[in-house]
Amino acid sequence: MPSDPARVRSRRQKAASQIATQENTMKDTDIKRLLYTNLLCIFSIFLSVFIPSFLLDNFSVLETHLTWLCTCSAFVAAVNLLLYVIVKPNLSSKRSSLSHKVTRVLKCCIYFLMSCFFLHVIFVLYGAPLIELVLETFLFAVILSTFTTVPCLCLLGPNLRAWLRVFSRNGVTSIWENSLQITTISSFIGAWLGAFPIPLDWERPWQVWPISCTLGATFGYMAGLAISPLWIYWNRKQLTYKNN
Repeated sequence: MPSDPARVRSRRQKAASQIATQENTMKDTDIKRLLYTNLLCIFSIFLSVFIPSFLLDNFSVLETHLTWLCTCSAFVAAVNLLLYVIVKPNLSSKRSSLSHKVTRVLKCCIYFLMSCFFLHVIFVLYGAPLIELVLETFLFAVILSTFTTVPCLCLLGPNLRAWLRVFSRNGVTSIWENSLQITTISSFIGAWLGAFPIPLDWERPWQVWPISCTLGATFGYMAGLAISPLWIYWNRKQLTYKNN
């Protein structure tokens, strides 16, 4: 009889260690999936540069910048949507009707357009030309929305509460949301840093509005995609996520 409590304690310890091992294995598997998906998103940006250069004459990021903005936004958005369908990192167990799915898609489109117009207004308030270069400013808002709003819509859907939760302190519930935090913030920081060379008198072609800002946002987005899996893997033992 005295040995029974010891046996029970030993079984509990073994069960706890097995659960911990399974959780670590699942976390490592999710980190690998996150790394692969992020690398594909980075690859989509390279595709937006190389593929049009074979199809269009005199295509370049600087000389035909507006064309590249549209192409890059389309490539990145398409890859994000494709990865969402394939990977499904936040798949709900509830089955939704066709009308619910259509409504969700329409809401996502409205949210994306609202994000573009909202960022356009923000850029104007921060010094972008009000009347001149309107198309350039709006396309800058489109590509920044593609880097930030589209991943949020794919992962969280048109749910403002979920957005506020993810971007609040200690509000993430998965490594995917952790990566979303890092990538979104790095995209905005890159766009902000890209504005610094514009007023300088270097007379470089990439200083024309909004080329340096879009390049900064692009490099910030790519840096966030590359850094987030590495940061999560490095801190995987300390990261704990609350259930929804």
